[in-house]
Amino acid sequence: MRTSDKGICALIQHEGIVPGPYKDSVGVWTYGIGHTAAAGAPDPSNMDRGTPATLDDELMFIFDIFRDDLKKYEADVSKAFKSSLAQHQFDAAVSFHYNTGSISTATWVKTFNGGNPDKAADQIMNWSKPDEIIPRRKAEQTLFRDGIYSDGIITVWGVSDKGKVKWTPMRTLSNQEALGLMD
Repeated sequence: MRTSDKGICALIQHEGIVPGPYKDSVGVWTYGIGHTAAAGAPDPSNMDRGTPATLDDELMFIFDIFRDDLKKYEADVSKAFKSSLAQHQFDAAVSFHYNTGSISTATWVKTFNGGNPDKAADQIMNWSKPDEIIPRRKAEQTLFRDGIYSDGIITVWGVSDKGKVKWTPMRTLSNQEALGLMD
């Protein structure tokens, strides 16, 4: 199974895009659309710091990495679930796994595989640390349970030479623009 276009856009909206390496809320070096060394090369801790001079070229590079990362996370999600998933459930699970890397150990997945999808949806909220992740987790829970996708714009944030995100949008992308970069 593959992530739907709506699922891809919701995931990117949750992650945001940062075109330079930065330390995330738990101190992990991250780049682009939530890419960390745990997903493979490139290692953000070894990348040039700051916002690049040519944002359009950097966005193309970011989406190349994202496509590769997404395939890995989709494969992990497919392996973790023993029962078939509806498209919206798969999309929610990919978003969760992309953020946590823990699809194979999450209790909610075991609960779903045990035949209790409602309780599984409730248990998604067990993964609500740090506090700033709660809105994303609620959105993933709503998507998993009800099939309602997040809707909005995709923000490209600046980043300092010291790896701090500048919380002023550099640019926004529509869902169509983001999907165009997936081609």
